[in-house]
Amino acid sequence: MLTGFCVEDHVKSALAEDIGFEDISSAAVEGDAVVRLNTREDGVFCGADVFRTVFALLDSGIKIKFNFKDGDRIKKGDCIATIKGPAKWIFTGERVALNYIQRMSGIATETRKYQDAVAPHKARIVDTRKTTPNFRAFEKYAVKCGGGMLHRFNLSDCAMLKDNHIAAAGSITAAVKKLRENISFTHKIEIECDTLEQVKEALNCKVDIIMLDNMNLVQMKDAVKLVGSKAIVEASGGVNIEAVNDIAACGVDIISTSAIVAGARVLDLAFDM
Repeated sequence: MLTGFCVEDHVKSALAEDIGFEDISSAAVEGDAVVRLNTREDGVFCGADVFRTVFALLDSGIKIKFNFKDGDRIKKGDCIATIKGPAKWIFTGERVALNYIQRMSGIATETRKYQDAVAPHKARIVDTRKTTPNFRAFEKYAVKCGGGMLHRFNLSDCAMLKDNHIAAAGSITAAVKKLRENISFTHKIEIECDTLEQVKEALNCKVDIIMLDNMNLVQMKDAVKLVGSKAIVEASGGVNIEAVNDIAACGVDIISTSAIVAGARVLDLAFDM
């Protein structure tokens, strides 16, 4: 369930964008309708609460019965839900409702593919901040429904020093020293490392997370041995579905990739009378 985020306001804005002054196509539609939400391909369903909110805002008389919950695997031909109520308002909300759940289900499906692909290794698949502006909460929720874990939600969650931060400070050591003078003791510190020498320097600074950025498999294995249990090891860069199991086999704890969100396509869901 999406919590801590004003879903209703987001949906109101989406409906206002789509409807405009009036849904002139549905203005003459009368009576009730029974519509099924079906899937035309296999995947992972996500977005039930958002879907329900769309129709609740349009007409309280619309009733929805879900046959699946968020995170459930669905098969081509499955009826995900049945929608009953005033036909006009069902037709008016159809596109907005589908836009939400097709996008969210697509991300959940792609995440599940990646998490399944790293078996039997311990690595967990996580997202990045490469998300759609003002849609991050929905996309990150979809990652969770697909079995992934979440990276930082925004810039205030965790301190991540990347190559430009390090270059501007002069070194990892200098950057971490300055950072610790300014952040709360509750924040973790992550360092992006391109080389084993940088990994050693980051360890000397006693950081919490070490990101292995665009390292090859040999370098990653060496880095994992070097770090041991002193920090969480994250692999990032060049991650795709073909390479992800080999990366996991290096012993990393986390594999972060934008592919599960930015590269996910929508799942083919449809309303059928």
